[in-house]
Amino acid sequence: LFFYLQEVVSEESEEESNGVNLMEFSDEILLHILSYVPCTDLVLNVRRTCRKLATLCLDKSLTHTVLLQKDYKVNKDKVKQLMRDIGKEIYQLNMAGCYWLPSSTIDHVTRCKNLVKLNLSGCHVTSLRLSKMLSTLQHLRSLAIDVNPGFDASQLSSECKATLSRVSELKQTLYTPSYGVVPCCTSLEKLLLYFEILDRSREGFMLSGQLMVGESNVPHYQNLRIFYARLAPGYVNQEVVRLYLAVLSDRTPENLHAFLISAPGSFAETGATKNLLDSMARNVRLDALQLPKAWINGSGLLQHLKFNNPFYFSFSRCTLSGGHLIQRVINGGKDLKSLTSLNLSGCVHCLAPESLFRKAEDDIDSSILESLVVSCCNLRHLNLSAAHHHSSESIGNHLCQLLSRLKHLLSLALPVCSITDVAASVEKPPTTPNLVPQTFGRKVRIGIQTYPRNLGDQANQKIESSVFWALMGSLRFLETLEIIGSSFSSAMPRNEPAIRNSLPPCVRAQSVGDSEVAAISQLTYLQSLTLAQLPNILTGSGLINIGLQCQHLRTLSLANLGMMGKVVYMSALMDMLKHCKCLRDLRLEQPYFCAGAQFFQALSHCSSLQRLCIVSRSGTLQSDAVMSFMANCLEVIMCHMFMGESLTVCKNLQQSIVRSFQAERPALNVVIFPLLHEDLTEVIRDVPMRHLDEITLFKSRVAEEPPNLWW
Repeated sequence: LFFYLQEVVSEESEEESNGVNLMEFSDEILLHILSYVPCTDLVLNVRRTCRKLATLCLDKSLTHTVLLQKDYKVNKDKVKQLMRDIGKEIYQLNMAGCYWLPSSTIDHVTRCKNLVKLNLSGCHVTSLRLSKMLSTLQHLRSLAIDVNPGFDASQLSSECKATLSRVSELKQTLYTPSYGVVPCCTSLEKLLLYFEILDRSREGFMLSGQLMVGESNVPHYQNLRIFYARLAPGYVNQEVVRLYLAVLSDRTPENLHAFLISAPGSFAETGATKNLLDSMARNVRLDALQLPKAWINGSGLLQHLKFNNPFYFSFSRCTLSGGHLIQRVINGGKDLKSLTSLNLSGCVHCLAPESLFRKAEDDIDSSILESLVVSCCNLRHLNLSAAHHHSSESIGNHLCQLLSRLKHLLSLALPVCSITDVAASVEKPPTTPNLVPQTFGRKVRIGIQTYPRNLGDQANQKIESSVFWALMGSLRFLETLEIIGSSFSSAMPRNEPAIRNSLPPCVRAQSVGDSEVAAISQLTYLQSLTLAQLPNILTGSGLINIGLQCQHLRTLSLANLGMMGKVVYMSALMDMLKHCKCLRDLRLEQPYFCAGAQFFQALSHCSSLQRLCIVSRSGTLQSDAVMSFMANCLEVIMCHMFMGESLTVCKNLQQSIVRSFQAERPALNVVIFPLLHEDLTEVIRDVPMRHLDEITLFKSRVAEEPPNLWW
């Protein structure tokens, strides 16, 4: 845009235009256009093109909030100049995930005397630098920081603590056992805690969840309205979060209306947490709730909790039955018009009347889903993944038909077996390719039937009459879609060695393939798509139609499609990529994936691509093709490849990429490593949290946390 504006201004004086040129637009229209330009470009480049733009680029509507969190081209010098030019005009500054900036960059934030909101998550900030910076920000009310090993609260000055005492919103990511700055924040209304503490040090020593000496100060929760804690795997994280919760169990804040704890695996309930929940049941009315599964399973807690106007519920991985869901949560279908986000991921019995004698693969009770749809008619985010939701043969009661009534949905996650037509899954035997065992054994040569690659041919066969086709047609404004096999697990879980074997797909999912993928192309406004463990992919032809029709697609994640011993959709994927001009993030997980010259040549058409992650057991790559791709795609700042190549090949390629492109791409993060190497977990721990959480690790992200939890 900068160079275009320069050209417009220079040509304006040389020739008359028969139409209206850009500079003749009203200030309101120009300000709207300029709002899409990164602030660094506005202040440091665009405003130098002409007098009119020089004035507009400094308009308060453009300088009030400065977002640097995904401006991967920003460096220390640009930040310094930006703060010098407009520091006093900035009221909200977001530098989240700017891991490449040196810690000294934070010193320039002191120029922003009027800051009200500041996000430094993912930035390198020491205790002393934090103290110096906060001492000057007297108007600050919202803060997000990381607490790393070596953090010492005793180094915070009295002026810094005075600023913290006025902070009402705090987001704190912990990489070491600590209270961080929480005890200093005596006016907290919103507290978000992310626990990323590892159980072992780099030297292999077991870590303790005990807080450091001098950190016995008690947090102040009396004004707390929102408490959110997300735990990474590990017992140390559980130990530390219990220390934060201990104060809440003594006295529950009267104004608490959102209580959310996201904990993987088993997080046992204790006497203190039971007292906390009992106190909440007596004294507060909640609008948002998420609890570890052990705290809900087998208890009558939900029967006693009171809700006001709930907007978010998460019962992920709980054994909550549909009967309890209807009776105890939505009051028999009442009072949930306010609910906008619901996470039932891994809640295997949530659509069945009871769970005592039910098998996970049994058919769902459509009346429960219908009650849910009717009472939660304003849902915008719904996650039903990681479970077997099998519809019965009753006409009009298929899960897809019932979900089509939710016209406000923006994001949706479903298991693969839930989208199949019942008649097709019962009457149609699996195709020949699916008779091949889903294991990583020796390749088996088999015949594959001729299959049409044209969407029109597919439509004539079955697609337009399927319930999934109708669902996609009814959710035209859907922005995020995840279709994930109920038994799928990524080959690269967190803090553990790579998984060598995968579970076979659900029997009901055997018929889901190219035609269902083609149905997704109806989603004109789709921005993020995840497809995992679709066993009947034969050519991947539906991907081409998605590339042609879904022109807003920014994030694409494909995993274990079709046969496991061969990448059957490679040709279609390459055709698709040629049309994905807006694609920014691409994640591919597939055994035996060949990242060669043809693939990278097709990928080079994705001119907006910023992040690439490939996970492939026994996968191969061509180093020259990777280097050529990196040279052609100037926006790429993350390249993660976990393949079957040797450690020497991986290290040499990684070093070559860093040497060639790091200077001109300050945010460049490259990790190329053998997937099954014993040191993989050590390599993973050095990946910036922004990339690790958003793309490198596979997970369902629909309704993962409440909408607009943080800015």
